Amino acid sequence: MLYGKEHVRRYQETDGAEGHDWNNTTVLLLTTKGRKSGKPYTTPLIYQRHGDDHVVVASKGGDPDHPEWYKNLKANPDVEVQVKGDKFKARAHTASDEDKPALWRLMTSTWPDYDEYQRKTDRDIPVVVLERIT
Repeated sequence: MLYGKEHVRRYQETDGAEGHDWNNTTVLLLTTKGRKSGKPYTTPLIYQRHGDDHVVVASKGGDPDHPEWYKNLKANPDVEVQVKGDKFKARAHTASDEDKPALWRLMTSTWPDYDEYQRKTDRDIPVVVLERIT
C-alpha cells in the first residue's frame, strides 16, 4: 500500500495511475508552501468533488494538533493541486460553520474513519475547500 513520500512519488511519476485510487477512495496531491521555510511540501490527501471544488479534511488521524499542511495553507492559501494528470493552482479556505456539516457528510461517506478521528480529539477538525484559480 502506498503511503507518504512513496505515495507522492508514484502518483507524480504515473499521473495518478498509481495512487489516485486508494483504499476504496480517491486521493489528490496538495502542495503547500512551508510557512517558515518557504519550501514546497506535497501531501497525498483523500478528496471528494463538490461542484467545481475539491474538498479535503485536516484530520491528522484525530491528533490534538492540526497537520502541518493545514498550518501552511492557513499562512498562505495559494496552493497547487494534482488530481490524476490534472495539475492546477487553487486557493484554499476552511469551510464555514454553515457549509461544514454537508461537506463533512460528503467526506465521511468516502472515509467513515473521519467520525472516529473527531471523537478522538477536542480539536474541531477543519474541512478545507480547494477552489481552482483560472
